Amino acid sequence: MNTKMNDFNQLAALCHGKHIYIQTHNFPDPDAIASAFGLQRLLAQHEIPSTLCYDGRIDKLSASKMLEAFQIQMFPYEQLRPDMAEEDYVICVDAQKHCGNITDFVGDEVACIDHHPTFVPIEYRYQDIRPTGACATIIAQYYKQLPCLPDRHTATALLYGLKMDTLQFTRGVTELDIEMFAFLFPLCDQETLARLERNNMEFNDLKAYGAAIESIEVYDKVGISNVLFPCPDALIAILSDFILALQEVEVAVVFSKREDGIKFSVRSEDPAVHAGHLVRDALHGYGDGGGHAEMAGGMIRKEKECLLGRYPKDTIRDSFLRVLS
Repeated sequence: MNTKMNDFNQLAALCHGKHIYIQTHNFPDPDAIASAFGLQRLLAQHEIPSTLCYDGRIDKLSASKMLEAFQIQMFPYEQLRPDMAEEDYVICVDAQKHCGNITDFVGDEVACIDHHPTFVPIEYRYQDIRPTGACATIIAQYYKQLPCLPDRHTATALLYGLKMDTLQFTRGVTELDIEMFAFLFPLCDQETLARLERNNMEFNDLKAYGAAIESIEVYDKVGISNVLFPCPDALIAILSDFILALQEVEVAVVFSKREDGIKFSVRSEDPAVHAGHLVRDALHGYGDGGGHAEMAGGMIRKEKECLLGRYPKDTIRDSFLRVLS
């Protein structure tokens, strides 16, 4: 059975009789959590049990607040690994195999639901990979097509993930995102949604903002900034949005030195610069990366930092500028 249509009934048929692991990318954000949670609730209605899982960390305040608000249980891979077997089914959500930000689990990745571009083509028994502003949009459409209304918690979670990944409908929005907003809004808990959207910055985040501001260099509307201490993925992404907000900047590159290597976040509002292609090409030979036209991420693993030479910051800057020239 090899299904590739965006038909949830086909996915349910594939999963029938199995316990499913729903895997997000390694540092799940609200969109990944919402999508996994929405899919879990939908599978449950078809009497298909599932477990939400990830590898990495829940390192975003908004993600932690979301897990608490909806009592969502997500398990780290190290906790599940002893019980996972090769024949267990895994559904990748908001990520694709071999995309650089998702660990290859022991189980069999039979399905993928994602809204990111595909850089390493993989055959799944079921796949629904479409360019939408948020992965939560795809899950919401499943509910609408069945039809099967999501409960209040699920609708609120999906709407929150949709709003967060599109930066309040200012980034990468498609007509389907707008349609799913209209579908979810009457079903959501607006008080919970408002509470989730408030106070998503921690005091320690201010140091990272200060470091990004202090180090920024602008080259012909390209803003490059680095933070010399560890920052979680989510904060680096927020900083790149912050740098992009400058009038003088149309492409933002922010990177942070961490224990596991150097993490990158790239943003572009220049139609001629595809953020995913930029970070992939700039890190070629050093690390990996990819993403959407407007937003992307990348990583240089610790063991490859030596390739950057004596002045890593200069090498990174020159590599990005060379690709952009």
